[in-house]
Amino acid sequence: MAVDEGSTTGSARVDAWIWAVRLAKTRSAAAADCRAGHVRVNGERAKPAQALRVGDEVRVRQENWDRVVIVSRLISKRVGASVAVECYVDKSLPRPTGDQAGMFAVRDRGAGRPTKQDRRALDKVLGARQAGRPSK
Repeated sequence: MAVDEGSTTGSARVDAWIWAVRLAKTRSAAAADCRAGHVRVNGERAKPAQALRVGDEVRVRQENWDRVVIVSRLISKRVGASVAVECYVDKSLPRPTGDQAGMFAVRDRGAGRPTKQDRRALDKVLGARQAGRPSK
């Protein structure tokens, strides 16, 4: 179903709408995000061709941050940033800064189980209580 510019009735594809309102750089990236499970519509995982309606809540996972928007206008063509902002109501929390992001340990994939030395280094960085072991 073709959607008129700025329509408040009907439906639009989720991937096309995410791309049109500039939540994704390309339409193929928006479709890939849908297939990977990074896009939710009204709490449910969305497929790229899922119909989107006015009033739906769209949650897009971007770089460890959830972007939550409520659809206020349906568009199918990419528009300027000032027009795109009018097509949704942003309900997302502010993006966390580097200090608020929290620390977490990163190990190389395929590195196997940590050695005793690795565990002690992790305990030192994270703190023994966060690692789930009593402090010595």
